[in-house]
Amino acid sequence: PTWDPRSPTPLPWLRPTIRIRLTLLYGGMFLIAGILLLSIIYLLAAQALRTGSQPLFKIVDFDGLKISSQDCPGIADGNLSLTEFNNAISECIDHQRQVALDNLLSRSLLALLGLAVIAFAFGYAMAGRVLSPLGRITRTARAVAGSDLSRRIELDGPDDELKELADTFDDMLERLQRAFTAQQRFVGNASHELRTPLAINRTLLEVHLSDPNAPVELQQLGKTLLATNERSEQLVEGLLLLARSDNQIVERGPVDLAEVAGQAIDQVAAEAESRHVRFRGTRRPAVVQGNGVLLERIALNLVQNAVRYNIPQDGWVEVTTDVQHGQAVLVVSNTGPVVPAYEVENLFEPFRRLRTERTGSDKGVGLGLSIVRSVARAHGGHIYAQPREGGGLVMRVTLPI
Repeated sequence: PTWDPRSPTPLPWLRPTIRIRLTLLYGGMFLIAGILLLSIIYLLAAQALRTGSQPLFKIVDFDGLKISSQDCPGIADGNLSLTEFNNAISECIDHQRQVALDNLLSRSLLALLGLAVIAFAFGYAMAGRVLSPLGRITRTARAVAGSDLSRRIELDGPDDELKELADTFDDMLERLQRAFTAQQRFVGNASHELRTPLAINRTLLEVHLSDPNAPVELQQLGKTLLATNERSEQLVEGLLLLARSDNQIVERGPVDLAEVAGQAIDQVAAEAESRHVRFRGTRRPAVVQGNGVLLERIALNLVQNAVRYNIPQDGWVEVTTDVQHGQAVLVVSNTGPVVPAYEVENLFEPFRRLRTERTGSDKGVGLGLSIVRSVARAHGGHIYAQPREGGGLVMRVTLPI
């Protein structure tokens, strides 16, 4: 499972799952039925025992009669009159009837308690068996959430509501996979087709700029066109990477985030120095299984953004790597302009920047954070952004080890 630092769920074992609710429903219905049955049996038994509340016999003469009883010691008194003796016998019979009813009630309650435990256990097992198709649907949906659209439920069994739900879900996944595949194929093909003319334009412009006899106006125009062409090439490369990173990573290998972050810092060091930004932070080993090129792009994009969107003087970028809660963590924080919390999520949308949308900028093409999120998701991880107090952002990437 992926650790989410924002709001961990407290006491997840107390979550009222549908299996627990079905178990309580089955067991509760059995318990109510048992209580009703026990009450009826108790009332019928009490009525049967009290039908003949008057004694069936009466002593009319007890001269020389000797009686001994452990349960009714009162009738053994030899000084009782005939009436008192008959009353004592009636009281003794009533007492024995009540004792029998009490024994019936206590033993029935114990039997009901034992059967209730068995009923709840049986209900729990049956609920799990009934809900097992839902478990398959949930596991498939969780795999699909990790961008694996090739998974299917393929539920067997009777043609009931659960199978209908699973088949509908499979059909939806099939349509989604075709749509995503067509979209990625279109982006990839379009980007590849754009590479060739952009490369030709760059070559022609570089040849033109290498001519020392070219007029100054044409040289200035050539430099402007070359910068525009370079920006277009960056956009195409970003689209290609974005299309590729939306898929699951098939070829994986051990990659140390500390090493990747260090390489990203080295590549941006000259730009950081020109912008008067210094680096800091401790990078501890954090090895994950993934694609080294794409993971390096995560670190490079985050570090570049942290440098470019910084304050003019005395700015800093802190890059740390570590292993926390079974996750490899890369954190990039920086000084910079104040970012409203409601605008943070928009920064991950393609071609979106802080307070600007689809506008030109010398800081990039607006795909950096979109690529970071896509690559993180393709590796089964997440990225969280949080405004830093005083300005700037804290970008936290978590990846499974």
